[in-house]
Amino acid sequence: MSIVGTRVVRIEDQQLITQGGTYVEDLRVEALTGAVHAVFVRSPIAHARITSIDTSAALEAPGVVAVYTAADLDLAPRKAGPVVEPWLADEVVRYVGEPVALVLTEERYQLADAAELVDVDYDPLDVVASIDSALSDETVLFADQGTNLLQTTGGEFDEKAFDDCEVVVTQTILNQRVAPAPLEVRGAACAWGEDGRLTLWLSTQNAQISRSTVAKGLGVESKDVRVITPDVGGGFGAKIGTDPESVVLGWASKRSGRPIRWVETRSENLVAMTHGRAQQNTVTIGGRRDGTVLAFRLEVVQDAGAYPRTMFLPTLTELMATGVYHFPKVETSSKAVVTNTTPIAAYRGAGRPEAAAAVERAMDLFAAEIGMDPAQVRRVNFIRPDEFPYQTPTGANYDTGEYAKVLDQVLEAGGYEQLRAEQARRREAGDPVVLGLGLSAYVEVTGNDRAGEAGKVHINPDGTVTAWTGASPHGQGLDTTLAMLLSDQLGVPMEKISIRHGDTDEVPRAIGTFGSRSLQLGGSALRQAADQVIEQARALAADRLEASPDDIELVDGAFQVRGAPASGSVSWAQVAEQADLTADVWFGDGAPTFPFGAHLAVVEVDTLTGKVELTRIIACDDAGPIVNPLAFQGQRHGGLGQGAAQALLEVMNYDADGNPTTATLADYSFITATELPDFELVDSETPTTRNLLGVKGIGEAATIGATPAVHNAVVDALSHLGVRHLDMPTTPLRVWQALTDARKAN
Repeated sequence: MSIVGTRVVRIEDQQLITQGGTYVEDLRVEALTGAVHAVFVRSPIAHARITSIDTSAALEAPGVVAVYTAADLDLAPRKAGPVVEPWLADEVVRYVGEPVALVLTEERYQLADAAELVDVDYDPLDVVASIDSALSDETVLFADQGTNLLQTTGGEFDEKAFDDCEVVVTQTILNQRVAPAPLEVRGAACAWGEDGRLTLWLSTQNAQISRSTVAKGLGVESKDVRVITPDVGGGFGAKIGTDPESVVLGWASKRSGRPIRWVETRSENLVAMTHGRAQQNTVTIGGRRDGTVLAFRLEVVQDAGAYPRTMFLPTLTELMATGVYHFPKVETSSKAVVTNTTPIAAYRGAGRPEAAAAVERAMDLFAAEIGMDPAQVRRVNFIRPDEFPYQTPTGANYDTGEYAKVLDQVLEAGGYEQLRAEQARRREAGDPVVLGLGLSAYVEVTGNDRAGEAGKVHINPDGTVTAWTGASPHGQGLDTTLAMLLSDQLGVPMEKISIRHGDTDEVPRAIGTFGSRSLQLGGSALRQAADQVIEQARALAADRLEASPDDIELVDGAFQVRGAPASGSVSWAQVAEQADLTADVWFGDGAPTFPFGAHLAVVEVDTLTGKVELTRIIACDDAGPIVNPLAFQGQRHGGLGQGAAQALLEVMNYDADGNPTTATLADYSFITATELPDFELVDSETPTTRNLLGVKGIGEAATIGATPAVHNAVVDALSHLGVRHLDMPTTPLRVWQALTDARKAN
């Protein structure tokens, strides 16, 4: 029986539970002996001109080794999109949390006092704190650009696109700014060796991308930088590479001649680590009263933050704009503006959740306008299974999909008809606690970078296996999943397989873990490498068994003559004695895949207080064949929790002066088990032909489905009271305000 497809307890967890992980802050290595500690002095003002920086008092403080400002740095300028983002703010600060100076001390406890002694004079400037103020260009953040609008896509719209529609609905939707808030905040440690190389220990999702970023920033060759990734306590996209702080730390280590340790605080993380989402989406949807959608338009405005580090987010939203639907006419456009807020980058789906939220809200708006059940409207417009592979009007090429099937599975599992009946009963009775049902049917693109991945397999002389992967796990259980694949393929027990990753000296070329690419590309790379090792070993075993290699088969971890097992067998250890059994491959054949699913969320809303309670969530997430159902379940649980959190709680707020008002975990509400129900998971597996394993990514998929489902449920709960739209998050205060506004309007 194959181990693939069975529930296997994660091999990573034994050490994490019994001994704890080794994170950047835990490192005790010889190279870091005598390391100094670092803190960045950050701007407390959103937009200001720096008139002076006085470091003299800080330099005289106990334990201070050095204080560096932009005037000390001799690094080449760093581009962020079309503008330059300074390593340390030199003339102007553009968001609260922007680094202005770096302080090094002998002891960690000395950092805070020393940083407070760095005297920075600021001359405040007018603040651009919202998308609307950015678009007005009344205040321009980068004078040489002449505008805050730094990227546009899409041409002029067809004025007649909706002429054939019986019903047209338009709504502007805010997909609010959120903080990634990983359990482990950002951290780094670095030291220069006698060989002139920098070793950087970094909490990152990709050691190789980080190495390239740091080498480029420092103006050295990539071979002169080694990045090592220890255990990583969550990334969610915000740790795909590395931020400018790592380059400054590497520079400071060389200048000071000392190794350096740096770990940010939680409040520092909330304002200085890149944020996610921050899109304003205007949807226009039109069609016939029989439920057929004839035209769909999506207009995206992306808040890029103070420096446009990641400009592909709105274009990914455009790519996935149509979701799971066959719309005859589709138009999209996008704009990206800069504001005096923390820069935006990838987070938990990076542009695709925004697309799903927009189109799923649009489908509910259309259903409400024509008086049809939202489930039926979706069925009418789904892409049919016989249409795959399906080329969308926005340029995506979907591989496979069973959209109606998974929706029906979810509705049946949830008892949808009975829930609608209970909802009607409460409304007729005037029950102040109303019931809301929210649907989403989604599709996700994974492995969209098309860059491939590294995989290397080596059979040790004792028959154990060491494998190297370019994937870089940070909590997903990938060591277990990859070991399962190799155990199944090689016939070697999992406990004899070691998975290595996250060291640029061991894996020089790799892409890493993001965009739900690890298994479909990293797993396929190891499958390819293992196939090559098997072929190498088959030839050696054939010599020992005096048979043709074509007649040799691998059975339960031993090579034998096909049809003649009694003639003897050769173990992996025996063939490894004869030659070096190693295969080092680059799997570059994998095209993007498109996992999909459907979610049903059930909420209760107390109309007297505005309190929202998520009572049920039923989810079907189809990611193709499942290697480890236990790990898959954990991935879905995490995604569902984060999707519900965005819909109900999470928002990174700024006031009119650009001050973050949710800069601690006392103010920024991320979700806990208290706010979540038990998840009801429905299974579906639709293979793809676009990689060797037939698998699709799953990481962000559940998040993409859950966010609009939960949000739609709250709006559905209040729709009969006149509340037609609510921006996320649907906190009690926002719900109460929406109810109040609806009562006044009526």
